[in-house]
Amino acid sequence: MGSRLLWRRSAAAAGLYLAVALGILGTIVAARRLGLEGFGIFATAAAAAALFQTLLDLTVEESLTKYGFRYVLAGDWGRLRRLFGVALRAKLLGGLVATVALVLVAPVADEIFGADGLAGPILAIAALPLVQAPESVASTALLLHSRYDVRGAFMALSMVLRLAAIVIGTRYGVTETLLAVVIAQTLSTGVAGAVGIAAFRRFPTAPPVPIGPERGEIVSFVLQSSAATGMLSVRSALAPLLLGVVAGPTQVGLLRVANAPQSGLAAASSPVRLILLTEQTREWERGRQSSVLAGISKYMAGAGVLMAAVVPVFVWLMPDLIRVIFGGEYLGAIDAARIAVFAAALSLVFGWTKSLPVSIGRPGLRITTHGIETAVLLPLVIAFGGLWGVTGASLAVLIATIVFCVTWLIVLARLRDRVAAARERQQAEGALAQ
Repeated sequence: MGSRLLWRRSAAAAGLYLAVALGILGTIVAARRLGLEGFGIFATAAAAAALFQTLLDLTVEESLTKYGFRYVLAGDWGRLRRLFGVALRAKLLGGLVATVALVLVAPVADEIFGADGLAGPILAIAALPLVQAPESVASTALLLHSRYDVRGAFMALSMVLRLAAIVIGTRYGVTETLLAVVIAQTLSTGVAGAVGIAAFRRFPTAPPVPIGPERGEIVSFVLQSSAATGMLSVRSALAPLLLGVVAGPTQVGLLRVANAPQSGLAAASSPVRLILLTEQTREWERGRQSSVLAGISKYMAGAGVLMAAVVPVFVWLMPDLIRVIFGGEYLGAIDAARIAVFAAALSLVFGWTKSLPVSIGRPGLRITTHGIETAVLLPLVIAFGGLWGVTGASLAVLIATIVFCVTWLIVLARLRDRVAAARERQQAEGALAQ
């Protein structure tokens, strides 16, 4: 059993690391082949798609994981099937709404950003939210079998297809590249969907039954998760768009380059986050709250030591990395990339904040913490981005990230107190019963 678990964790890590590496490679290929101006348009269109996808799409996969484990442990297969059916319909509807929104925005994109050539690229990528929507539901079926290794493999496959699309599309232009990305995602969703269906069919057969008393609780969970994801979308996708409004699409392209090291560092925690989401949710549902919180402390300690060693190296080598990897025309991103490394290090140490609210059934914590972060970030992006371009936007991200981390330290301390108090009550009740 131990060797099997180790294999799954290692395979998941390998798949996720490969996926991130391929994603960074895709950014490099697009930056070099499209040039500074073309890559700026590419990055702006991609940011617009990401914004509408996460802002208008319902985040049902988190509730699927939380309540899916609950129904699996209880053997409640009828409700599990009902939950998946509703989730799939909700994801498709959200993806459709996001696609329509992008189609409506495309004709006025040039006026919004004060640049030419954005309408076609945004229209080309408009279908991405719709074709990507079912993939997360299929992936959840794998997580409920604790097969995050297979999930990691399919994430890598998705990035292989996307990289191929970029390599082919950049031979023709920005619009063609984005259209190729949509086609690649369609293929990826089809493959992942087929495997997800096979995994779902491994559960015992039972006719779908109404969710019952938990319906309101699940709806609330979905709405809170969607709001939290919307906050995250505003932080990660709207910030580049605001930079584009105040400083132009070229600065958005430089920001994408500056964030490439951040994506690389984020890869270091992505397998752990996937494993934490799966295993901590199961452990919390079994009543092992103290074990979950102890795991967070171990993760933070290990990640902190790793970042203390890695960050100085990245900061020192940043000019050479950007020159060699992206080319001399992107040297304007050096200072922004150095700042982004510090923000990425903090995000890695606090990577558990993405999974813990789902595991403990309190997605509202993400709304609060990301809301505070967003309230700090957006005004600073407008102010600093207008003054210093990409460097100012990166500084705004770092300040907002620090505020986010401090907020979560307060939340975690209170959560520990509550768990400790609940354990003491249980022990006192047990003593009285004896």
